[in-house]
Amino acid sequence: MNGKVVLITGASSGIGRSTAEKFLNKGYIVYGAARTEEKLKYLNEYPDGYYQIMDITEAEMRKNCVQEILAAHGKIDILINNAGYGAYGAIEEVPVEEARRQFEVNLFGLSELTKLVIPGMRENKSGKIINISSIAGKIWTPLGGWYHASKFALEGLSDCLRNELKDFGIKVILIEPGAIETNWAETAGENLLKTSGEGIYQKQAQRKASKYKIMYGEGGIAAQPEVVASAIIRAAEDSHPKARYAVPVHAKLILFFRWLLPDRVYDFVTNKFF
Repeated sequence: MNGKVVLITGASSGIGRSTAEKFLNKGYIVYGAARTEEKLKYLNEYPDGYYQIMDITEAEMRKNCVQEILAAHGKIDILINNAGYGAYGAIEEVPVEEARRQFEVNLFGLSELTKLVIPGMRENKSGKIINISSIAGKIWTPLGGWYHASKFALEGLSDCLRNELKDFGIKVILIEPGAIETNWAETAGENLLKTSGEGIYQKQAQRKASKYKIMYGEGGIAAQPEVVASAIIRAAEDSHPKARYAVPVHAKLILFFRWLLPDRVYDFVTNKFF
């Protein structure tokens, strides 16, 4: 046991669970947080694994989670903001309540939890805040407006926070996954067809849903969650981490072509693909 305490949100499955297990196998004290207790019980199999039932959008649950960890260990060394989901559909058709929910989970809940851990990190003059963003925070695709907007906002928030906290010894890092085999794609696809699967955007929605099945299906480009978890571990253990880690290789290529191509050309390519 190395004594460092890690809090991971969205730890019930996918990237969050894989990351929790990697940290535990390396001797960290790990708290996994999510809404569903049953899916967190795997943490009981480890002597230094613990879980907290928490909805990231609920202020009291956020507060209780952090207070319990601090009461038990006196610190949180690493916060991994992993909880998030994709609300897909045409901007015209996504209800504003769902758009707000997207931001509550992907940005506002995340930022409020982060605020709770900063004072302790500042007092210790060390700490790492690792925000799980997406290449969706750097690119855009049709029918993904609210999800992309939430991730673009997270990128900007993290960049500002990184510079605000650097004098206190706290490092803020972005992880930008591409296509990963998690339940995110299934949720995004369901939201897409539910919101825009009929009506004027039907053809676009069906095309995009079909592309998702290819991307995330057998033989597609989607990578395993362990690829992202490994990048998170690297960032957590590097004394001089990069501001951003894009994974896997296809994510780096997509971001490179986005940087290279003029907007008009990129629009053509992304519409052609989706």
